[in-house]
Amino acid sequence: MQNDPWGRRESQIDEELNKLLNRFRGLKLPGNAMGGVVVALLVLWAAATSFYKVGTEETGVVLRFGRFVQMTDPGLRVKLPFGIEDVYLVKTGRVLREDFGFRTVDQGGGRSTYVKRGLEEESLTLTGDLNVTDVEWIVQYQIADPYKYLFKVNNPASTIRDIAEAVVRRVVGNSNVTEVLTTERALLALAIQKDVQEILNSYEMGVRIVTVRFQDVNPPGPVKAAFNEVNEAEQQKESMILQAHEQYNREVPMARGVARSRILEAEGYAVERVNRAQGEALRFSALLGEYRKAPEVTRRRLYLETLESILPQVEEIYVMDAAGATSALPLLPLRQAGKGGAQ
Repeated sequence: MQNDPWGRRESQIDEELNKLLNRFRGLKLPGNAMGGVVVALLVLWAAATSFYKVGTEETGVVLRFGRFVQMTDPGLRVKLPFGIEDVYLVKTGRVLREDFGFRTVDQGGGRSTYVKRGLEEESLTLTGDLNVTDVEWIVQYQIADPYKYLFKVNNPASTIRDIAEAVVRRVVGNSNVTEVLTTERALLALAIQKDVQEILNSYEMGVRIVTVRFQDVNPPGPVKAAFNEVNEAEQQKESMILQAHEQYNREVPMARGVARSRILEAEGYAVERVNRAQGEALRFSALLGEYRKAPEVTRRRLYLETLESILPQVEEIYVMDAAGATSALPLLPLRQAGKGGAQ
């Protein structure tokens, strides 16, 4: 069996049988013996070209005289011999990958190394703010329709690489360097995956994109130190912004609480003053009504009530006679005897 860009074709046995036939042509055998050998070779050739095996991760695509006939599942299968039917084995159960900006080299024993030398032009990408970034990414895909994968597009692996590279450069070219290097990498990868899948569907390639992932994104070597300084400044800026927000969240609610408390105190004081003024107005109105009914009595009562409220606040009291004599009459110490007024 030989490997080709689409799969594995069952043709090596045919070549070996043709070599055997050429060898027997040079031999001189009796007619009956030659006929028996030819029949045996034909039977052997028919048996060898009638069976093929499809692996667990493969799907067989059967062609009859170059026309598609069917697809076969894993296992031992039978087809028409003598090259009437050909089979291509497509690895539909395996996730394939394409590396961009680097290559994965299998070292054996489950170890892999990554080679980047000579691939700088593939990884250098211009961002929307005219900065150059060194972008390494991976595209993983799976063959969903073997027939379309084999016959709709010539060299599908190369086509997938070209489409993925074009989409990545377009998406990165529409973004600024900060988004590509830090904050928006996951979102950009999802956008690239969606766009690549739409283009592949329009080409009817029968391929399903599993994931697009940025392996490593860095500034180019000559400007890496300067970019790291800029990145540190950006981080300090973000840190200061967060500290300012923290201070804001602590001080502003406190100020709002104090302002609300002052407003409530002022509103309470206003209500108190209004209620007191209304009470005094009602008391004055009631007193006015009583005065109109009995002026002398009301006047006397107001005088006594006024003295009763004033005398407890006076330290010394002098009582003068009605004639206005200059000699003062001593008065008992009323404040020590009892508070509340003269007795």
